[in-house]
Amino acid sequence: MSHLQIDFSKTFLGIEFGSTRIKACLIGEDLSPIAQGAHDWENRFENGLWTYSEEDIRSGVQSCFASLSRDVESRYGVPLETVGAMGVSAMMHGYLAFDSEDRLLVPFRTWRNTNTEKAASELTDLLHFNMPLRWTASHLYQAVLDGESHVSEIAHVTTLAGYVHYLLTGVRSVGIGDASGIFPISGNDYDAEMMKKYSDKLAEKGFARDIKDVFPKVMTAGENCGILTENGAKFLDPTGKLKAGIPLCPPEGDAGTGMTAANAVRVGTGNVSAGTSVFSMLVLEKNLSGVYPEIDMVTTPDGSPVAMVHCNNCCSELDAWVGMFGEFAEMIGKQLSKTELYETLYRNAMKGSPDCGGITAYNCLSGEPVIGVENGRPLYFRTPDSKMTLADFFRAQLYSSAAALKYGMDILFEKEKVSAEQFTGHGGLFKVKGAAQQVYADALKTPVAVMETAGEGGAWGMALLAAFAVCGAGKSLADFLESEVFAEMRKDVLKPSSDGTSGFEKFMERYIDGLAAEKAAGAVK
Repeated sequence: MSHLQIDFSKTFLGIEFGSTRIKACLIGEDLSPIAQGAHDWENRFENGLWTYSEEDIRSGVQSCFASLSRDVESRYGVPLETVGAMGVSAMMHGYLAFDSEDRLLVPFRTWRNTNTEKAASELTDLLHFNMPLRWTASHLYQAVLDGESHVSEIAHVTTLAGYVHYLLTGVRSVGIGDASGIFPISGNDYDAEMMKKYSDKLAEKGFARDIKDVFPKVMTAGENCGILTENGAKFLDPTGKLKAGIPLCPPEGDAGTGMTAANAVRVGTGNVSAGTSVFSMLVLEKNLSGVYPEIDMVTTPDGSPVAMVHCNNCCSELDAWVGMFGEFAEMIGKQLSKTELYETLYRNAMKGSPDCGGITAYNCLSGEPVIGVENGRPLYFRTPDSKMTLADFFRAQLYSSAAALKYGMDILFEKEKVSAEQFTGHGGLFKVKGAAQQVYADALKTPVAVMETAGEGGAWGMALLAAFAVCGAGKSLADFLESEVFAEMRKDVLKPSSDGTSGFEKFMERYIDGLAAEKAAGAVK
């Protein structure tokens, strides 16, 4: 057992509710992790909707905190009784509706639900702003359109992060990044003109409450957003060891904590998260002039506008091909680890032709709205004069992981004339050094950095936001992160190559020309 002396009043705690795990990250004075905790959970499909129950939320966060507490005691020999500041983040969007007695009226409706198509379409037309299906305002309007009985009892609606923050503090607020998944933002609050149109439309449908009172208050990074109450401390730690009085920063969404953890909150910077799905975030100087269904507008935790392109498919098809070559290796008596397989295949792919030698691949295992594919089917084709080499084939698969994202990002680059200084890549796809990183730099025509992060993702990002609320000392969030967190952190940056960029453009020409075949394949059962 370690007995290192830690002043826990100078530590900072971030807790993040992800789709499959609740994670806690405790960081020290140097803002690097010193302890962690986790709890696995799964959403449920009940009555046609994806949800987590109140008990899932309560028991999940308590289990996660207990896991963190055990880690602290095993490392430092003392119980976790306090921290300097803390914050909560969660998967963005979704819908939690409460009555005046704080009773949950219907089970939590997560971002994953798509029953709000009519509401999102009507609101997009009404507001001249792309309203995604998963946003809280879309869920509320759909419930009104459907005449759901609980609507007449609604006093408050919020997000998952906002709900847990309220349980801990009694404060009905959300960080501006999370608020941007509730309703469009202008300045540091909900857009007033759009809010008037939305409120009037709701009133027409019979929902007459003042929407400003229904939605949580918007706060920005660096602000104090309440303190841990006695009831909040007992909720988080039923053992009673955790003391009340800890300040909390504004609760945030997972997009905001991801940007924070990637040091991508300054205008012109962005991040690309690549795993099962892939999404990019690019911080803008101002909101877009047009409305694009391929692009969601959110904000950084300190309120800068962010263009988000989210694609459903990224690594799954790549992983399947790697797995098949792993089977072949076993057949010929070669025992290769997963790391060896990925490195061998990806590095060889980078030796292929910049345009993949006439080979084109689609990685769509599910639908891909950005390119208009309703039902995905993985496909590949090659031109008659192409040569079927392993390098070209796998390079095409790597290109495919970025193709839909590039399709959406090109709208920003070409129609909105937006430019990016740099993207930071994170996620499993970037583990093989110099492979996907170079592909994405070529695809986006922008340098891509991969850095040595603390490995805690959003929970670490949330802990950094808690630290910023206490230690920001008048700095902007971007300056604080740059000077206090990332100044000494090593990062590798790859610039676009002329051959790679022109090769990817040729691949995209074939990719777009062949989309009709990909869409048609979706009808195959």
